[in-house]
Amino acid sequence: MTYKVAISFDRCKITSVTCGCGNKDIFYCAHVVALSLYRIRKPDQVKLRLPISETLFQMNRDQLQKFVQYLITAHHTEVLPTAQKLADEILSSNSEINQVHGAPDPTAGASIDDENCWHLDEEQVREQVKLFLSQGGYYGSGKQLNSMFAKVREMLRMRDSNGARMLTLITEQFMADPRLSLWRQQGTGITEKCRQLWDELGALWVCVVLNPHCKLEEKSCWLRQLRKWGEMDVCPLEDGNYGNELPNITNALTQSSGHSQDSLARPRRTVFTRAIEGCDLHWQDSHLQRIISSDFYVSPSYQREGESLLFNSQGQPLWLEHVPTACARVDALRSHGYPREALRLTVAIINTLRLQQQRQLEIYKHQKKELLQRGATTITNLEGWVGHPLNPIGCLFLTLTEACRLEEENCLEISDTGDSKPPVYQHVPVVTGSQDGDESYLSLALEVALMGMGQQRVMPEGLYAQDKVCRNEEQIIARLQDLELDPVLVQTLRKQCILLLEGGPFSGLGEVIHRESVPMHTFAKYLFSALLPHDADLAYKLALRAMRLPVLETTAPSGDVTHPHHLVSVVPSRYPRWFTLGHLESQQCELASTMLTAAKGDMLRLRTVLEAIQKNIHSSSLIFKLAQDAFKIATPADSNSDTTLLNVALELGLQVMRMTLSTLNWRRREMVRWLVTCATEVGVRALVSILQSWYSLFTPTEATSIVAATVMSHNTILRLSLDYPQREELASCARTLALQCAMKDPQNCALSALTLCEKDHIAFETAYQIVIDAASTGMTYTQLFTIARYMEHRGYPLRAFKLASLAMTHLNLAYNQDTHPAINDVLWACALSHSLGKNELAAIIPLVVKSVHCATVLSDILRRCTMTAPGLAGIPGRRNSGKLMSTDKAPLRQLLDATISAYINTTHSRLTHISPRHYGEFIEFLSKARETFLLAQDGHIQFAQFIDNLKQIYKGKKKLMLLVRERFG
Repeated sequence: MTYKVAISFDRCKITSVTCGCGNKDIFYCAHVVALSLYRIRKPDQVKLRLPISETLFQMNRDQLQKFVQYLITAHHTEVLPTAQKLADEILSSNSEINQVHGAPDPTAGASIDDENCWHLDEEQVREQVKLFLSQGGYYGSGKQLNSMFAKVREMLRMRDSNGARMLTLITEQFMADPRLSLWRQQGTGITEKCRQLWDELGALWVCVVLNPHCKLEEKSCWLRQLRKWGEMDVCPLEDGNYGNELPNITNALTQSSGHSQDSLARPRRTVFTRAIEGCDLHWQDSHLQRIISSDFYVSPSYQREGESLLFNSQGQPLWLEHVPTACARVDALRSHGYPREALRLTVAIINTLRLQQQRQLEIYKHQKKELLQRGATTITNLEGWVGHPLNPIGCLFLTLTEACRLEEENCLEISDTGDSKPPVYQHVPVVTGSQDGDESYLSLALEVALMGMGQQRVMPEGLYAQDKVCRNEEQIIARLQDLELDPVLVQTLRKQCILLLEGGPFSGLGEVIHRESVPMHTFAKYLFSALLPHDADLAYKLALRAMRLPVLETTAPSGDVTHPHHLVSVVPSRYPRWFTLGHLESQQCELASTMLTAAKGDMLRLRTVLEAIQKNIHSSSLIFKLAQDAFKIATPADSNSDTTLLNVALELGLQVMRMTLSTLNWRRREMVRWLVTCATEVGVRALVSILQSWYSLFTPTEATSIVAATVMSHNTILRLSLDYPQREELASCARTLALQCAMKDPQNCALSALTLCEKDHIAFETAYQIVIDAASTGMTYTQLFTIARYMEHRGYPLRAFKLASLAMTHLNLAYNQDTHPAINDVLWACALSHSLGKNELAAIIPLVVKSVHCATVLSDILRRCTMTAPGLAGIPGRRNSGKLMSTDKAPLRQLLDATISAYINTTHSRLTHISPRHYGEFIEFLSKARETFLLAQDGHIQFAQFIDNLKQIYKGKKKLMLLVRERFG
């Protein structure tokens, strides 16, 4: 295909483009790029001409006529209507065209005063942003929007004035997103993906307004726009909440009864508030100008003695602005293409932070004794640098590491998987006017990241702000992990870690921290792994200190609000809403797990780690996870177990057992099973120990059905390859446990106890006696029948009979319960009695008659008892006549009478509310009844009287009585 492309230039910028391909995008199409490159590479092939108006000026009347007519002929279909219209207007004396001198010339370029900026297809920017927003962060639209933000940053860096224009267009579309009003009405927060895009938008505006070389009128125009957006009620708030969260933490000090809720409400801060505040900042300060314009700006040596706000004692310049604001300046310099200046300001900020760190150490030394006695502090930073909307630490780190990147030739190539390779850094010495010349920008990057991450700060309010703290921390750590720790960086790391440990309340790793301080677990895990190969003692000291999570301890002592220290004091009674607590606890667990893994084989270190876990971790499921981790590491598949770590796993497991014994925990069974596995791995002494102290670890049911049963299983004995005395010792412990559990909870443990005691006569007898004693009061018929069947199976039929008889006394089967689950047990009990002999049958029938009122069940028992002779079990020492029993004599006579009266009662009960569709079924029931009646000597007479009786009483049910007559006469 051939396309027609036209490009307009003005003062080295492309100011407009058109192409016949019709491709719509915010970036130029391939054909425009091709033509631009052709013009750049072969300037002599593109003839440079005068503007067309100059050429026309040189023609006379005839030449002009010829020119116009030829032009119309060449394009007559397209041009003729326009030519005709123009001719009419020119010939009309009062037309608009004749009111203006001269005529336009598209080839002449703009005048010197005209704006000249790169071509930006504004409509296209709007359309694309609208489309991506409508996809709600799905289908890669979030990525697309981030690449548009990256484009804005690139434009700012190239000092292309369209950067701010493009950002304005993007923001307008963001503000018009229909979901905003929906989220606001529902009071729900913005979705996570969208929230991060809004953050980036806010940060970009801060960058734009802090452009060190923007014109005043530009700035005031942006300010108007930002204020307009910020005042719209759908504008997202900085902390990500539409709902009104808790009152501002700084005002929480004055919560006395006299204050109304309104006075505690803080001013509304939107995502644009920081940019609006940024409009007030300027770059005119002479000290600031000197810092950013020279590497060698130092104080004169004679000034270095006294306190100076401008320089440190080495004469290096300081910049004492609010830290996030100062870092926003650095970001602005970087973003607007001033990398050297950004570096210089960064170094000044770091020197300031170092000085602040030294001062805080001195303050702490004076207060140390008092603070340690109290064991708590109200000192904290209300504004954390990690998770801050302006990302100050990330910004300084990037500025410094960018100066140290080794640009490889192929660094732009991305591997097939789409991951870019991790960056490679080298040490670049800090250019400075002071004597201390052995610092590198890379070691400064590490130092400032450690300072920022170690800052003691209070947990911010609201889910979004808390989540952002975690996310930002992970981002910084991911960047730190790209640094190869050489001796220089290790030295920086050690020095900063020691300072953090000694930093008192100003450091998140100090000895005393505020109760609501952001935990340091994630950070400490990085520090621990980084330090371990170089200084293990320091690594452990740091990680153990970081294990705490004071917000879960008891409330802080509230006695020290009266004398606030150098930072803001916070009331400790405000119960915090820590939305990310689950995540933080799992990070605490990760830190502990990392230490356990590293301490494998070192009994002393393992002890201290174990104590830290037991002191600081309060969640049973996390301790269980740690126990499992330790067990996994202690028992590698390819080598021997590590006993030190195995013992730690067991101890943690025992702690979990104690913690969850009285609370319901859905993972409890899994935990108990795991503990037995772990104890087995440790050895026979551990098993004996848990069997002996079962009552503090398990419920009686768990102890018998899971613990003792597993310990006594064939697998365990094989796994431990025990000799006879050891096997006996274990078995004896298991039996003792079984009897103790049966006493404590006979209902649930009797059967397990009998099973466990099978091989020891005395224990078995004791267990049986416990069952008999409990049978009359504490046990249900189901439990008793189960144990009775077990006894029969074990070859104790008479004991089975005794238990079955006891079970029968607890049972009651109504006339209509012909599908009751206990029926099988009743039939079994009668069959057992029948097989034992006439006496046993005679003993159980009165119990059956008393407990069972269901006619069909009774007739079934009767039928079975008359089919074979009793006493077929052949109990030794008993004679058996081998004769069938008669229904006329005891004990079956009593059963027969009970069955007949059950049929009579059931019949009357059924007839009181019978519907015609059950008539057929009822007739069948009467037929069954007749079979039972006929077993009696005068049964046919009894049945006839019964039927006559029915006809008399229920003569109103004509149709039913007709059916009765048909069948029974």
